[in-house]
Amino acid sequence: MANLLSGGLGKVTHNKRYIFWFWLLNLTLAEFGTAAFRRGAHAILDQSLYSERLVKGFDLGVVVELVSKPEFGSLKSMTYPSVYFGFVFFLATALFLPGIFTGYAATYRLPREEFFRACGRNLWRFIRIMIIAGIIMGILAGLLFSANGTIANKAEASTNEKLPFEVEAVGFTIIFLIMTTLRIWFDLAEVDTVLNDERAVRRSIIAAFRHTFGSLLRLLGSYVVVSIVAAALLVGGLWIWLRFVSPGNVLAAFVVGQITLFLLLFPRFWQRGIAVLYWEERMLVPLMPRSPTAPIQSSVPTAEVAGEASVSSAPPSEPQQP
Repeated sequence: MANLLSGGLGKVTHNKRYIFWFWLLNLTLAEFGTAAFRRGAHAILDQSLYSERLVKGFDLGVVVELVSKPEFGSLKSMTYPSVYFGFVFFLATALFLPGIFTGYAATYRLPREEFFRACGRNLWRFIRIMIIAGIIMGILAGLLFSANGTIANKAEASTNEKLPFEVEAVGFTIIFLIMTTLRIWFDLAEVDTVLNDERAVRRSIIAAFRHTFGSLLRLLGSYVVVSIVAAALLVGGLWIWLRFVSPGNVLAAFVVGQITLFLLLFPRFWQRGIAVLYWEERMLVPLMPRSPTAPIQSSVPTAEVAGEASVSSAPPSEPQQP
């Protein structure tokens, strides 16, 4: 597990530019997605004393009253842009991840031409994998959360006051481990699709399934460690925000928030680096070297080769007697 963690981190640190561009893409799409809400809020709060209760803190009642005002506009018109640009980010992720996987597997700095060639070649394959992953994860997550809620409700009938909380905590831990396992499965499927240039994504999904459960402890342990690092970064960012950023300091809040979001991209790319490293160790299909006695394929057209073969296979003619 240690070599997966260190090797995956090495792939991330050697390709830090991918994280920066993803962060910039996310920030740009977030700007477009929140533009309608921001304009509607500015039109009201710039001329209202209620703005002070949001600048110096967060008042949920003020927010509810804000969105209920007729001059604020339809709530759907404010939220739809964020949904649209969220879908655009989904497509951008499906487009650029193949190039990132190719860059992680390369032993040199990947040129832009090769990066975008890998992106275009695998776009539809990635969309198919993401759709399959979304269906499987969505169904399983719904069943798991429903079962966890049912068990927790039954535990409330117990005389032990701590039992419902303990049951729910154990349930969430199990759900986290199961969903992380599914994440490993489809990460390996995406890597295999790109690096093996597999057109039939079902083959990569089946191969990734076998390897996921064949090396489950090693892979799951690596992903869990990275998830713990991500949780530590999130808690640290929130603590800095609450401890050092005053409610009225918008610039400091923006800077701390964006630094936290930027750092939170590292763990997810680290997990992808682990998937690429595991693929190189266990799933890479080596090219079979050609045997020295193997016949060399001729570049002569088929008809000429057949003619030469018929001539060469004919028995030698008897020499004429003088």
